[in-house]
Amino acid sequence: MNRPVSPVDPKECRTCWLRLTQREVELDHDHQGEWRWQLGASGLCGALGITAALLSDDLHRASLGLYLLAFIAGGWFAAEETWEKFREGKVDIHFLMLAVALGAAAIGQWTEGVVLLFLFSFAGALEHFAMERTQREIRSLIKTAPKTATLLQPDGSEHEVPVEQLQPGQRLRIRPGTLFPVDGEIRSGETAVDESTLTGEAVPVEKRGGDPVLAGTLNLWGVVEVGVTRAAEESALQRIIRLIQEAQRQKAPSQQFTDRFGSGYTLGVLALTAIMFFVWWLVLGRPPFESGEAGSSAFYKAMTLLVVASPCALVLSVPSAILAAIAAGARRGILFRGGVAVEQLAEIQIVAMDKTGTLTTGELRVEEVASFPAGREREVAELAYALERLSTHPLARAVTRYGKTHALAERVLTGFVSVTGLGLEARAGSPRVRLGKRSWVLEGTSVEVAVMEAAADAAGQAGFSEVWLSYDGLTGRLKLRDDIRPAARAVVEALHARGLRSVVLTGDRPEAAEHLKATLAVQEVRAGLRPEEKLQYIVELAKEGKRAAMIGDGINDSPSLAAAHVGVAMGARGSDAALEQADLVLMHDRLENFLKAFDISVAARRIIRQNIAISLGVIVVLVGFALAGHIPLTLGVMGHEGSTLLVVLNSLRLLWADHTEPPSRLEAEPTVRLKDV
Repeated sequence: MNRPVSPVDPKECRTCWLRLTQREVELDHDHQGEWRWQLGASGLCGALGITAALLSDDLHRASLGLYLLAFIAGGWFAAEETWEKFREGKVDIHFLMLAVALGAAAIGQWTEGVVLLFLFSFAGALEHFAMERTQREIRSLIKTAPKTATLLQPDGSEHEVPVEQLQPGQRLRIRPGTLFPVDGEIRSGETAVDESTLTGEAVPVEKRGGDPVLAGTLNLWGVVEVGVTRAAEESALQRIIRLIQEAQRQKAPSQQFTDRFGSGYTLGVLALTAIMFFVWWLVLGRPPFESGEAGSSAFYKAMTLLVVASPCALVLSVPSAILAAIAAGARRGILFRGGVAVEQLAEIQIVAMDKTGTLTTGELRVEEVASFPAGREREVAELAYALERLSTHPLARAVTRYGKTHALAERVLTGFVSVTGLGLEARAGSPRVRLGKRSWVLEGTSVEVAVMEAAADAAGQAGFSEVWLSYDGLTGRLKLRDDIRPAARAVVEALHARGLRSVVLTGDRPEAAEHLKATLAVQEVRAGLRPEEKLQYIVELAKEGKRAAMIGDGINDSPSLAAAHVGVAMGARGSDAALEQADLVLMHDRLENFLKAFDISVAARRIIRQNIAISLGVIVVLVGFALAGHIPLTLGVMGHEGSTLLVVLNSLRLLWADHTEPPSRLEAEPTVRLKDV
């Protein structure tokens, strides 16, 4: 179940915004670019160590100096980490590595110490590279926002100002074809806005006075004045960035276990090493320090045990896989809000889906054209097509597309007028043509009984939109409705193939719901549900021990999203409540991305298990040999660091693997229409 969102420092938000608006988008990470320095230090450590080993027989002082420099290069970042932990009163694997390296030097095994530090720093560089790669993939999800805005002064003059300087209450002028720089409210003018940069939804949204607009969305045609309602760092884009940052801070259950396990384990290893030193020395009679045969002293064997028992690979096994999974999702328009979501999604048994905006596209199509009197449907369609060709209203796209598909005649109209909030008006010769809301279109006309019955019928059909037309005694109605998403049936079938049960929870009429069930082959449909009834269904599933994912997009879905084992929100334009309660956000508003998310989660859990098995297996084997005293320090170092590298590389496979069905199988199907029922 989802947890409340932790508060975010406004200063952190502003810093993040400033980074986003720089010419080259910088990565928001405490250790940005550190992997390059660590990789360079690792290479320097290796080069100095090899040179020192080659000179050791002839130039003792020179080789000793090179060894010291190699130790400094290889241990610099481990020393920094160790100091930070000491200040917090903790010890971790970095301390163990430094202790072993210094212990190796103390017994004259400089080469083994250099090998250890080289491999440890190289593994650290690879770890930080994986984290930075994760950040880069996630950042590519966010569209670059405008860097400047046109600010209106009280005297009417205009000035270009940096976006980060904008404050609530200021007024901006937004011209056609430009992006809204911040969240705001239309103060004057009207337009349509393309919000696909945030949602992937292609249908423009009509905007007029008082309507909200979001940062990063595109003003299509009108010149509008906008009042700033939120500073740049509090915009919709910043909200998404905060979700991403929160996802990276949240730890998965497996990672929480390894974190708790790690501190106690480190202290246990130190204690075991100290005990075994005295066992080898006082019980088995080994010399405490090197005096004869190399590698025979108790201290040498203790150092070997310390190396092979260090849990480097185990500590990295979970976070490396979780970060790679989050990045793999971000590349595909999927936002996992933390490691909990990554792990829990693979556990679900049931997928419950809202209908509107989830299984339907939100892009309207003309479903039916009616005329009163009957028989003049084509004339109604042609007049509507002629009017809508001159409009940018979102409904105009559907009517225009219908006209082109049916090769309607392009009638010539004059005196075109757009009446805000009501519709369109023009003249075809002498009579006027009106298209828009029923009350306005039928105003002043002689309405027949058949027309009123049709109006009542349309009003009673949930899920439909309608526009009415009047012209010289002719009345017409165009009925429009959402299409089922082209990939919906393939997604449902793919869910079944993965052993998941599909359920649709909708407030629509039972007849429409049953038609949806037959069209998509959904296993269960529950219709006529209020938000509290959807919530009750999810809660009942949980009481029965069944783990369900809930997919929705509206504020009415947020209680169900919060109660579900995994809540999934459709699109970045979803309500604040839905986004805050969701564990997973499908940023591009594509239902098929849920399959990718599920497959990434399954792959991540599999890789986590593999990583834990690898790390624990190597530790058990190497510790066994070390306790028996039959493993040299060099081999122990290579086995230990080799398992660490293997774990990180295994996790990185998530970034490059294809986790789902080929796109053609999910996207090539023809659009399915919901017919009248």
